[in-house]
Amino acid sequence: MPVTVSRAERPSLDETVLSALSPDLVPGVSVEVVDRAESTNAVVAERARAGAPEGLVVVTEHQTAGRGRLDRSWETPARSALTFSVLLRPTAPTRSWPWLPLLAGYAVDKALKAAGFDAGVKWPNDVLIGDRKVAGILVERIETEQGPCAVVGIGINVGLTAEELPVPTATSLAIEAGEAGAPDRTALLVGVLASLRESYDTWQAGGDLAGMRLAASYADACVTVGREVRVELPGGSVLTGLATSIDPSGHLVVEGPDGRVAVGAGDVVHVRAAI
Repeated sequence: MPVTVSRAERPSLDETVLSALSPDLVPGVSVEVVDRAESTNAVVAERARAGAPEGLVVVTEHQTAGRGRLDRSWETPARSALTFSVLLRPTAPTRSWPWLPLLAGYAVDKALKAAGFDAGVKWPNDVLIGDRKVAGILVERIETEQGPCAVVGIGINVGLTAEELPVPTATSLAIEAGEAGAPDRTALLVGVLASLRESYDTWQAGGDLAGMRLAASYADACVTVGREVRVELPGGSVLTGLATSIDPSGHLVVEGPDGRVAVGAGDVVHVRAAI
């Protein structure tokens, strides 16, 4: 039974720490904290079109109209979540860009594990603790005069109480930590950004070996692999079978009645454990 946390004092992010991040820790990053925003992805997309460089990070204390896959929306209480977006201008071929949401999910998972949580990635990019969602990612491609870029939006439930969770299948770090309490959001943000930078740089390096290593690392962290799944596809069709692996392109490989089928993140509506 999860421990119920209170709405006790929720400290603000430490802007002094975030504005002075060491390049050795998180290279090429500039963090801006805003008190309130409808969507950090929308803010960063606007900055990208205006010519902002790679590495811009906008984090808000209170997001009022966050967006997820399939245009799902939500709002979290002020200072209860870690909600931010990162501007990336990849030089990797656009055919490999479908890896971006997966590597972002993997980076969050890695940072949460380093913070002591037993997290796992649900393909393609949700992060779970147990079977409950604690974080989600939305990656959007934006066209700019400098060329296409990617806005990586990340939302992590940090201090939400059980009553504040958006759906019964969600959780928060505070709930999972129990009496130990939620981790410091500033330290967690630094950890996630460092992890994301490491994964992004590996992906940018390219090559078959890098792709194979990324796919293997992601598969090791992915709780979907090895489970019977039900994949809901556009148009109402359904694919059921055993999720056996992640291929070098980031597709989920499902062994079903008609053999192996590889599905991409952009081709699915839902992926659920088969009952």
